[in-house]
Amino acid sequence: MSRLWIAILLVSSVVGARPLTAQSTKPQAKSPGNTPGVVTITSFDKGHTVIGWLEIVPFESKIFHNTRMLRVLVPANYFSPHNAHRSYPVLYLQDGESLFDEAASPQGEWHVDETVEHLVGSFKIPPMFVVGIDSAGEKRSSEYLPYTDPLNSADGVSNEQGVHGKEYARFLTTEVMPFIEKRYRIARGALNTGLGGASYGGVITLYTALEYPGVFGHVLVESPELWIGKNQLLKDAENAKLLPRKIYLGIGTKEGGEPTRSTQMVNQVRDLESILVKKDLGASRLRVAIEEGGQGNEAAWSRRLPDALLFLYGQ
Repeated sequence: MSRLWIAILLVSSVVGARPLTAQSTKPQAKSPGNTPGVVTITSFDKGHTVIGWLEIVPFESKIFHNTRMLRVLVPANYFSPHNAHRSYPVLYLQDGESLFDEAASPQGEWHVDETVEHLVGSFKIPPMFVVGIDSAGEKRSSEYLPYTDPLNSADGVSNEQGVHGKEYARFLTTEVMPFIEKRYRIARGALNTGLGGASYGGVITLYTALEYPGVFGHVLVESPELWIGKNQLLKDAENAKLLPRKIYLGIGTKEGGEPTRSTQMVNQVRDLESILVKKDLGASRLRVAIEEGGQGNEAAWSRRLPDALLFLYGQ
């Protein structure tokens, strides 16, 4: 779809275009409107690759005592008066700065906005919010890891004092989610709540989904380093009593740079698959995508994203 047509759709949403699909509920929040510090980027803005309506909201954490950006992709037609009583599913993704806009991610982006716009416009998935949570930059590894990574000495996460993933999971569930649910009309419950990420972002996604059972119904895990904490995430999965409704696992065969590391990553994803299958996650609830030659980068995650969203949210 051309940028011109996207612009027309944005304008029509304001003057009353009807939604594609959505959940009708009692209103949970007013439209955001003008909020100090919030930057809005749309398909009209030159110098950006955003499709749709993206709000960049500064968020201060009491747990980490820092401020980061939440990048919120707002569903088309959200601001239409016809949709004032509608709420929408939400997908939270790690590394928000690399999801929507090449201007914020020199190494490339996931093209989440283009993918969601296409799938929603094709009536293949429901309209939804996507909330990208920016990483903490140099402290990214520390925040995303719940267990130590003995193979990473550069980021100070090879010892217990250097990892704060357990605090991050609490930050996400007790700070970010309530903030988003108050600011926007978000449909509640696990069936309306998804979580995803890649690499260490995939690690913290899997950890959080297992640590907070019944909160996330749709989970997207790309390129996870499952060796951390002496394979503790695999043990966590074995001990889990309640699992998400659907889980998508993605991995490439050239993830780790060197052949032995890549083989280890693929084998451990297979180990996780076996654990989940034994817990009755059949083909309708679990999909594992192993991409031959795929690397651990934004290009690969973007390439697999349509299949992931169709599996997790397909109508």
